[in-house]
Amino acid sequence: MSGEGELPVDLTAEEMRYINRKLGRRPNSVELGMFDILWSEHCSYKSSRPVLRLLPTKGKRVVVGPGYDAGAVDIGDGDVIVFKIESHNHPSAVEPYNGAATGIGGIIRDILSLGARPIALLDPLRFGSLKSGNSRWLFQYVVKGIGDYGNCVGIPTVAGEVEFDDSFERNCLVNVVCFGHAKRKDLILAEARKSGDILILMGGSTGRDGIHGVTFASKTLSERSEEDRPAVQVGDPFTKKMVIEATLESLKTGKVHGLKDLGGGGLTCASSEMSAKGGTGVEIDAGRIHVREENMVPYELMLSESQERMLFVVDPEGVRDVTKIFDKYDVQYSVIGRVTGTGEVVVEFRGNVAADVPSRMLTDAPVLQREARKPDYIANLWNMPKPRQVDLQQSLMNLLKSPNIASKEWIYRQYDHEVGLRTVVRPGDGDAAVLRLLGGSKAIAVKSDCNSRHAYLDPYNGHGGAVAEAARNVVAVGAEPIAMVDGCNFGNPEKPEVFWQFQEAIRGMTDMCRSLELPCVGGNVSFYNEDEETKKAVKPTAIVAMLGLIEKLEWITTMSLKASGDQLLVVGETYAEMGGSEYYHEIHNLEGGKPPAAIPEREKSSMRVVMESIRSGWVKAAHDCSKGGLGVALALMSIKGQLGLDVDLSKVPSKVNQEDELLFSESQARFVLSCQENEAEKILQVAKKASVPAAAIGRAADSGRFVLRNRELKLVDLSIQKMEEAWSNCIPKFMGVD
Repeated sequence: MSGEGELPVDLTAEEMRYINRKLGRRPNSVELGMFDILWSEHCSYKSSRPVLRLLPTKGKRVVVGPGYDAGAVDIGDGDVIVFKIESHNHPSAVEPYNGAATGIGGIIRDILSLGARPIALLDPLRFGSLKSGNSRWLFQYVVKGIGDYGNCVGIPTVAGEVEFDDSFERNCLVNVVCFGHAKRKDLILAEARKSGDILILMGGSTGRDGIHGVTFASKTLSERSEEDRPAVQVGDPFTKKMVIEATLESLKTGKVHGLKDLGGGGLTCASSEMSAKGGTGVEIDAGRIHVREENMVPYELMLSESQERMLFVVDPEGVRDVTKIFDKYDVQYSVIGRVTGTGEVVVEFRGNVAADVPSRMLTDAPVLQREARKPDYIANLWNMPKPRQVDLQQSLMNLLKSPNIASKEWIYRQYDHEVGLRTVVRPGDGDAAVLRLLGGSKAIAVKSDCNSRHAYLDPYNGHGGAVAEAARNVVAVGAEPIAMVDGCNFGNPEKPEVFWQFQEAIRGMTDMCRSLELPCVGGNVSFYNEDEETKKAVKPTAIVAMLGLIEKLEWITTMSLKASGDQLLVVGETYAEMGGSEYYHEIHNLEGGKPPAAIPEREKSSMRVVMESIRSGWVKAAHDCSKGGLGVALALMSIKGQLGLDVDLSKVPSKVNQEDELLFSESQARFVLSCQENEAEKILQVAKKASVPAAAIGRAADSGRFVLRNRELKLVDLSIQKMEEAWSNCIPKFMGVD
């Protein structure tokens, strides 16, 4: 609809009436623009807030929970890890390079806003089929944008994941995660609590790029979305590097009382949220803002989402100390106002008041009660007839060269994943990345996960499974899972079927988190990932980014088989849960069936067994079973270790009727371990005590052959070299790389 002067806004008629009533007048054009962006779905969470309250957010390690730029978790010895997930889906769909790059820039600033040094990045991504030229273009330039920005700013991209599915053809998902390290005593919050403090805008100059970025992200994409390219910001990683160093040094003065980045919603969001959280107001002289374009007006200055900017709340006596540091790093800044006790955001421009609105009114959009209804497709797809078993050896080869399972080296070789000297387990070497903390004996494990096909068929179990898989992945490298964040990506919430998917996703994550005692310390919700013309929404995808703690470096474990003769063990039981599997999709071209159940007690028990075994020094390699099931898990351990194996599948703990189910079911709560022969019985005893099904199923062999048998009958007999070639070459071939 439109407000004063026919200014185009996305506010509803009911919201406009509410604003008029609360203000006691009609807002002017600047105020209307401020309400428009802060009450957008992207900023206000007006649809998702009531549902998100289900998630557990407190715990003994939680220092800062949801509601701030990032969450912070205590890892002992005065250290905290700060982390956050964000999406940059819509910008990346129309301008993949800058959309992805500025997503990285924004998430780095979120970590910086708590006073932490950013140390690692993750990139969970979703694209359409690689057979599509549009998807290949998006894939190429999203990865390039992430790589160029992260490499230039000197923060390693150490992990992530990618899925390819037709539902992401028009709406790619570009989620980004950043982890930072700080001392607990040095944390700072985005609050303006003290009247009289000075507001300093530091960093990149303000331009017209990014105006209406959050409202652009709060509507479905259409053919007209190309016209919204100006809503996509342009990043500058070299400025960002200076912003990082200048910010961290300025905090050491003790004169900075509050700090927030200018991301979605620009200066309007930063100033109103800081004052609302502090119970204060602010006065801003918009004419003082350093700009790079001429004749900018208050509406543009307050709504611009230009990159590389931070808002500081500084003690009046410390302004000189802080700005001297900014000068040292040659970063621009403007003293733009002060904190007041009025509770109002007052914007002045050339001697006139351009806006005067209560800060809490801006930050407290009315909540929407959405209707939820279970979609009909679920029952239909669950009841799909089971396909007949086909050649297992050829099926395994076809899975290894399918894009969702094939090597992702084409992606991560474009990233500098070792800059900063912290990376211990690199991309591809383990189920999660591991980074040691400089100056200590601890390390952290980080990983992101979500199986979008499982989530589509069963949002509850699919997203409970996402929490569980992310937790299993950090356990497999020797870590204890201690906290998570969630990046929720869904279609149009105004559609009851989509909102039901969202509710079920949060419910599934909540139940798994509570059982595993994992707090969710932050997150992001991205709705309207839907094509307006075809009405096709993305598969529901709530990505879980997990933090694990490794208190002794000798616990670090990788996935590769280590030595001929080592025993291979399976921990956990396999069920006939083929729905949403890569086997059904790639081999049978089917989308349906009953997906794996996410049973919290199974997960908890199997993880305990693996953690105890690793920390007792018995485990030489560990890998969880996920995409492609047990067959693919064994294949990857063999390929990574360049060792053959001989496995008797009849010994695998299972409740299945067919060999393809045994090999390719993606049942949860399972691991494959390797160990020396004399340690195998110890692990099995731990599993027995925990009532977890487990068994020794075979051995690693220096034969160059990958052999799977059912007792004496060989089902698969492949050369490791042939398997590695299939697995390694898939994505490069699609992308035209020799």
